[in-house]
Amino acid sequence: MSQSHDPTPAIVAQSAVRPLPRLALWLFCLAYLVPGLVGREPWKGEELQVFGQMLALAQGHSDWLHPTVWGQTLPLDAPLAYWVGAWAIGLAPSWLPAGSAARMPFAVLLALTLFSTWYGAYYLGLGSRAQPVAFAFGGEARPKDYARTIADSATLALIACLGLALLSHEATPMLMQLSFLSCAFFGASALAYHPVKSAIALVIALMGLSLSGAPTLSVLLATGISLVIFFDKENQGDLPLRMYAYALFVCAIGIAAIANYFDLFHWRVSTMDRNWNDWRGLFDLLVWFMWPAWPLVLWTLWQWRRQWLTWNWSRHVVLPLWFIALAIGVAMVTRTEDQTLMLALPPMATLAAFALPTFRRSFSAFIDWFTLIFFTGCAFVIWVIWIAMQTGWPPQPAANVARLAPGFTPTFSVLAFVFALIATALWAWLVRWRVGRHRQAMWKSLVLPAGGAALCWLLLMSLWLPLLDFARSYVPWVERIQQAMNIQDSASPGCLMTYGLNVGQMTAFHYHGNFEIKPLNNSESPQNASCRWLLVDNDSRPELAQVALIKEWRRIETIKRPANKNEDVTLYLRRDN
Repeated sequence: MSQSHDPTPAIVAQSAVRPLPRLALWLFCLAYLVPGLVGREPWKGEELQVFGQMLALAQGHSDWLHPTVWGQTLPLDAPLAYWVGAWAIGLAPSWLPAGSAARMPFAVLLALTLFSTWYGAYYLGLGSRAQPVAFAFGGEARPKDYARTIADSATLALIACLGLALLSHEATPMLMQLSFLSCAFFGASALAYHPVKSAIALVIALMGLSLSGAPTLSVLLATGISLVIFFDKENQGDLPLRMYAYALFVCAIGIAAIANYFDLFHWRVSTMDRNWNDWRGLFDLLVWFMWPAWPLVLWTLWQWRRQWLTWNWSRHVVLPLWFIALAIGVAMVTRTEDQTLMLALPPMATLAAFALPTFRRSFSAFIDWFTLIFFTGCAFVIWVIWIAMQTGWPPQPAANVARLAPGFTPTFSVLAFVFALIATALWAWLVRWRVGRHRQAMWKSLVLPAGGAALCWLLLMSLWLPLLDFARSYVPWVERIQQAMNIQDSASPGCLMTYGLNVGQMTAFHYHGNFEIKPLNNSESPQNASCRWLLVDNDSRPELAQVALIKEWRRIETIKRPANKNEDVTLYLRRDN
């Protein structure tokens, strides 16, 4: 069907697709990518658990084909993520801490996510049904310039998404899944233009998804992509491209067989017994996690409704929709909503970019002013609290920090301060630039959201990094326990038996305290007789007498984690015979 029977809502002049300077785009990406990946300790939660598995592999304490850490298997079967982190630790120079080394390949994966999103949006924007209306006397946007502007806008929209910041800077399988899903999005988008290269990218991405803990998602994704390609109106009469759709479907079957052979399929769907508060919490998460992309996506779906509500649909709308629907659908039936929702952000950012050609000036002005107020306010709060930490004034923020992080001692870093000043000055210049020039550039409405998100993330990871490390790492806790041990015994603690501690906590004591960890599972074994210290999670103390000869141990003290009083352990010392 010709485009005349399916009019496009995009009306874009050539003057509106002036290019975003490459240097500016690179600076946006670097300012967002680097902070949070260097200069910090592994943080509690999934990142520390995954790091424990990587460290076990790198130190030869785990089997590579069936990774375990201290006899436990992590909830997510993601061997590729563990292998990559272990290789990075093994190849890193001696001066680079293992925690930082493990994050290096994941920084590359985040860069690949931004790269794939740009190219995926670019090739979708090149489609004939995505192009703007042709003017009677010329002057409409040229196809490649229009597609490049869409791609720039999609990358800015992805950086602007609030939910991406923390999860994309942790060395976890979810970041690897995000990267491979973005690569699959690029491969599916570019298949009509570079079939062989795109097919290779798709196969790598789908296999990577399976080996990073998402084999079911990989199979569903491949099936949906093959159907979109096969029924795409722009591909009618293109037999080779339809053959790729058949091949991709066969690939999905092959991936399922390989994943089943390696026992990667595990049913993790939670019961659908969510109450009203659960659903409201999920809705609230959707609202802030995907801001500011989701209002633009809704605008896109309305303005381009003729391109997806009929059988005469368009690839540039339906393909991202399939990726989004799949990610949100999986999030609704699992208990890792935030991590799974992150997978929807690259296609969502792409759909958000297609809202810009149909924008009204009033809506664009609303986004600018809201973004300006929101991110300027956030940056102001970050600076005020940092000044309070350093000087004690204003007194209320300083008191709040002391109450929430007792024992924290602020430090001053000249380098972090300089970077924060430069970032704040660039934000002020960006705001001045936005209100003063380039009013016709189509990507202008996403410059402030992306710049504000990058600014606040950089400020947090520079000015607040010592505080966040204190609150989210186990270093202060390990130091307190070491001090308690030194009070009782000046000798090196060496071996440490644990009971009731999770993988992340055991990893922290092994990595930060250089303890030899020996979990106490069912009963004390003779080879553990040399261990003089025992650390017990307080929630597990009632069962301790069933697995340990409690009369042989002397209680030393209960030690609470400084940043969380509900997380505490009790230290025991073996009695002398």
